[in-house]
Amino acid sequence: MPEPMRLWPRSLQGQLLLAIALALFVAQGLSAALLYRAQTERREAMLINSAAFRLAGDPNAPRPPWARRGGRMRVVVEPASPQRPGELREADAERELARILTREGVAFEDLVIVEREVARDPIAQRWAARRLQRGDRNWREMPHDLIVAAIRRPDGQWLHARVMVPARERRLLWTMLLQALFTYAVLVGAVALVLRRITRPLAALTERMERFAGTRSDGPLLAPQGPDDVRRLIAAHNALESRIAALLDEKDVMLGAIGHDLKTPLAALRVRIESVEDEAERAKMAATIEDIARSLDDILSLARVGRPSDPLEPTELGALAAAVVEEYEDRGEPVTLADARRLVLPLRATWLRRAMRNLIDNALRYGGAARVSLTRGDGRAEIRVDDDGPGIPEHEIARMMEPFTRMEASRNTATGGAGLGLTLAQAIAEQHGGAVVLVNRAEGGLSASISLPLE
Repeated sequence: MPEPMRLWPRSLQGQLLLAIALALFVAQGLSAALLYRAQTERREAMLINSAAFRLAGDPNAPRPPWARRGGRMRVVVEPASPQRPGELREADAERELARILTREGVAFEDLVIVEREVARDPIAQRWAARRLQRGDRNWREMPHDLIVAAIRRPDGQWLHARVMVPARERRLLWTMLLQALFTYAVLVGAVALVLRRITRPLAALTERMERFAGTRSDGPLLAPQGPDDVRRLIAAHNALESRIAALLDEKDVMLGAIGHDLKTPLAALRVRIESVEDEAERAKMAATIEDIARSLDDILSLARVGRPSDPLEPTELGALAAAVVEEYEDRGEPVTLADARRLVLPLRATWLRRAMRNLIDNALRYGGAARVSLTRGDGRAEIRVDDDGPGIPEHEIARMMEPFTRMEASRNTATGGAGLGLTLAQAIAEQHGGAVVLVNRAEGGLSASISLPLE
């Protein structure tokens, strides 16, 4: 099944960018909202003051020359209120207009302010058409709305004043939106460049650490780069890696010396026991020496498995499993290959063969027979070894992966080795990015599998 889409990114750069982007989005949104509110209040105040100035004047006074050129619509006297059915009064604007008119000493008994479309007002339509015909350069677009303010004088007549709502004010929101998007893009781009300078060396350091943890491969140390804090981190990692590599080299030298110093006297003992006349005693001594040599070989292999010298090579897993099973069949051991699909993986064949042998040896020792199968599913290949033995108590399964752990407490060769077989198999599987899984079978016996990733 495909992995579900993640809205929250995993990387440090992605999370920081998203967090900063969200913060900028909120800040820009609040700023735009406050600016738009201030512009709207300023526009409303201008319109109300313009209406108050015109209503406070004498409607019968002669118009100045600029007014005759179409500067403003005349204040007209009407017998009724300008409010039409379906139109709502602007209560806040009416209170502000009343305050201004009262301050200027204008007498009125009532006032009304409504907002109306120009297309629904014949007077405003005629006035706008005249301006368009005259080719007024300042008249770029036909206004969409106007406000009609009216006061009822003491004689019962209504003075109507019309004020156009400038069309350019309707584009204010789009202007602020484009400005916010531009600022948003510049800030996020600048932050992205800074984060890239920080996260690029961190990504290189992470890759280096993963490679060193997986293979402990030698190579040139990572050059310090990025900000000073990141440089110090890379330098500290280089020192730590060098120290670990030196300790591993010392361990390899020590293990090589131990192996040489112990195997040489064991080889001499093998020769000397041939002089023992008692055949039974000689056989016991030979078995003991062989047990010691095998335990020593397991210990040395376990120590070397984390730092392999041979590279990964494409290997046909089914053929490898068949070859291991054939070795046991040639010796007459009850080992069968149930299924072997063709799978090619990058492996260290020598090590994986060793892990398979350990699982088969355990199955033969505790179950009397082993059935090997190779399956594929969920992006992993699985080499499974089944037996018909007593299995392992559920609470003991995890402990069986620890070194020198056996269900039988003795170190008797007849009942088991030193308890390193499963530990070594687990280490080899982890070397390939996999794991060893032990499961008690429902029909009895144990199923031990080596699970490896296909990619």
